[in-house]
Formats: sequence, C-alpha cells, structure tokens
Amino acid sequence: MNQHVSAETIKSRAGVPAPIAMLAELTHRCPLACPYCSNPLELETVRSELTTEQWIDVFSQAAELGVLHLHLSGGEPAARRDLLDLTAAAASSGLYTNLITSGIGLTERRIGDLADAGLDHLQLSIQGATPELADRVGGYKGGYDRKIAVAEWTHAVGVPLTVNAVCHKQNMDQMGDMLDLAVKLGARRIEIATVQFHGWAEKNRAALMPTREQVLRANTFVDEARKRLEGVIVIDYVPADHHSSYPKACMGGWGRTGLNVTPSGRVLPCHAAESIPSLTFDNVVDRPLSDIWYKSSAFNAYRGDDWMPDLCRTCDRKAIDFGGCRCQALALAGDAAATDPVCVRSPLRQALVEQAEIDSHTKPPAFVYRGFKQSGA
Repeated sequence: MNQHVSAETIKSRAGVPAPIAMLAELTHRCPLACPYCSNPLELETVRSELTTEQWIDVFSQAAELGVLHLHLSGGEPAARRDLLDLTAAAASSGLYTNLITSGIGLTERRIGDLADAGLDHLQLSIQGATPELADRVGGYKGGYDRKIAVAEWTHAVGVPLTVNAVCHKQNMDQMGDMLDLAVKLGARRIEIATVQFHGWAEKNRAALMPTREQVLRANTFVDEARKRLEGVIVIDYVPADHHSSYPKACMGGWGRTGLNVTPSGRVLPCHAAESIPSLTFDNVVDRPLSDIWYKSSAFNAYRGDDWMPDLCRTCDRKAIDFGGCRCQALALAGDAAATDPVCVRSPLRQALVEQAEIDSHTKPPAFVYRGFKQSGA
C-alpha cells in the first residue's frame, strides 16, 4: 500500500466534495443465485480478494478522506471469515458500519459478536413474503427461514435493522406483505427497490420487468403506506426506471457522494461502472484512495457538466438528476455520455418505453440463475 496522504492533501479540490459513503464489496462469493444480481458478469475469485490487512488499510484511508458510512457488502460478506475483524477495525476508525447481507452464513453467536465489535446497522435482503417465492427467487432452499431468524437475532442484540426488498414482475404484488413482514420483524426501515437492469439482471429482463400497471399500483401503495406508517417504519422507494419520466440522480451524481471498492481493490464511482469499457479504474493497492477520488480519470469523467450533451447541459434538471445513469445510457443508447434514455426528453425514450412494454407483458420465462464459479479460486 502507498503511504497515506496528509489532511491538507485530501481537502476538497476544485469544488469536489469529500465522499460521504463507501461500499466495500468484500467478496463476490454468495450462496444465493438471485436472477436480478447487479454484480458484474465476470465475478472475482477468492484469490483476487484483498487481504484482511489491506481492507483495514482501506477503511483507515476512507476515514481520513472523510467517509462517514461504510457499507460492508458482497456477494455475501458473511462468506469472509475475517468479517468480525473487519467490522471491529472499521468501527475503531470511526466509521458507521452497515452490514448488507442475505443472512446466510450468520448465526446467533456471530451476530452477537458483530454487535460487540461495533456493528452499527444490518441490512437484510428478502426476495418475497412467503418461503416458496423467496426461496425460488433466491435459488436457495431454506433461505427465507434463515432470514427470519437473522432478523430476530439482530433485533435481540439491539442492532437496528433495515429490510431490503428488490421488487419485480414476479413479487411486486407482494409488496404490502413484504412491508408487513418488515414491521413484524422490528425493522426501522425498508428499502423497496424496483429491479435495476445491470449485470446479471439484464439476462432476466422478460422475467423481471414489471408492467406499467404494477408500477402505478406500487407508486400509489408507497405514498399511502408512508402516511399510514409514519413513525413506525421509514420507507425508501426506488421506482422503476423504464416506466418513469425522468432518470434518478444515480449515486447522487457521478463522483459526488460515494465510491465503491471491488473485492480485488478497484475503486469505482458506482457499482456498475465497470460496464463502461472506455474507463480505466485504479486499484487502492497501487494508489492512495484520496488520489483516486480527486484525481483519477474515471472519477472525473462525468463530473460537472462539460461531458454532457447539449440536451442535458441546457436542461433545468441537470442539478437534480445530473444527467441520469451513465451505465444505463451505455446499455440502452450505446454511449455512456448520451442523455439517459429514461428521460422523457431523450430522442430514444419512445423505443425504450416500447421495449419495456413488450418485456413486461411477456409471459415470464424461467429464471436464469447465477452462481459463483470456484474454478481458479
């Protein structure tokens, strides 16, 4: 590792603020085979993963850079035998630690140990409101029952719980039941996120794309549920891109609020950024995290508005959505610098809507599951 830079060096440069959050993808190993997985098609093997010492150094650098929230993710972070050591080290660096997990690989004792080590929060994914649907979507028999147990153990040790519910064509009509389950489990927050078509999810478009009618019902349901359950549970909602009029401010804008570190140490402006082949990403093993954040070509590629097409640069929404998602623009328009086709002002919008309608009304084919190949691991 390179030596850490001084506090003066990591101050905001040229109007670029320090990041608030970092997603640490500790591993790509995962016992589930979710068809909506947004991890890259080519998963990283065990041998390429950063060591315990390297991750601890990354956490220290992140804290010096100004990061406040650390999200420990994967894959399944519980697959790392050193998860307890990593959590303790992150907490000792002053980072707010959030474990994003499927629950598989966690035990009552392990959760208690993580709480003692300083774990601040746990985010638990659910794939459906019934064992049958949840286990079918996750491709893991018995997964639902383990998740319920993990939620109960988490609540028992006093660690705040968030439930993550990725919604799509085949479970969106269970949204109310999933919300009721989150309340029953004592969750303080639920994130209802409509599937994003990155990585493996693109292989399952026809199986996952919700209909416009489902989306409209979901929008109404969330609005009503927020009023009904105010003070009981916080509901964060990620609406469907392909049925929206305007794109989301992906990651709060490229290189503005957060960064991702892959299992092998590559540093990305967003989870799916490696899908953009024109970009080169630095590795924290070779270059200080602060240098990557402020100086690297990848992080500066879509900052500001110089890169924007005229349609975006002159738009009154450019400080709201920052041009939308660059990875989505590449996937749908073939150009990462194009106007996000989700935008109603994009010339490609109509074709996107028509294709989404076709996909959403197609009889759902069988899921194409993904798995972690251990060859070369």
